[in-house]
Amino acid sequence: MEGGVHKADKTEFKECFNLTWKQPYILRLAFSAGIGGLLFGYDTGVISGALLYIRDDFKSVDRSTVLQETIVSMAVAGAIIGAGFGGWLNDRFGRRPSILLADLLFFVGAIIMAAAPIPGIIILGRIFVGFGVGMASMTSPLYISEASPARIRGALVSTNGLLITGGQFLSYLINLAFTK
Repeated sequence: MEGGVHKADKTEFKECFNLTWKQPYILRLAFSAGIGGLLFGYDTGVISGALLYIRDDFKSVDRSTVLQETIVSMAVAGAIIGAGFGGWLNDRFGRRPSILLADLLFFVGAIIMAAAPIPGIIILGRIFVGFGVGMASMTSPLYISEASPARIRGALVSTNGLLITGGQFLSYLINLAFTK
């Protein structure tokens, strides 16, 4: 129904389930594009546990709440810029290359943070991660919606939101596993 609120019923859920079962490519596409959402959720959650170890490794971080706040918030600042830049990349190069670039930026940021000898390099890595997360959080839902059949588009785009919260949950489980 165009232009109005449409209440879903059981038949639409069954149709969505049957269509994704008959054409698993659609569901695989939604989940593979939704990796950006998973990375976004993972990154926002994992810093809470990682900051404890960063404080142990770098005494300057332990003594400065401003440095701790900067480490946490630089990913969000990078995400703002990445989302804005991601729109231009989507138009210029397409959705798939934008998603791949976003994942590459996330990977580079993770490597930079893992090898960081000083807190400033951790901040640089968080900015790279933020660029990737911002680009992916803008591009993934767009790509899923454009590639999905109209009848199940909303359900498939919502997998991105599911993967964001799934990434947060996964990061908290990993944080729990590393507690002493």
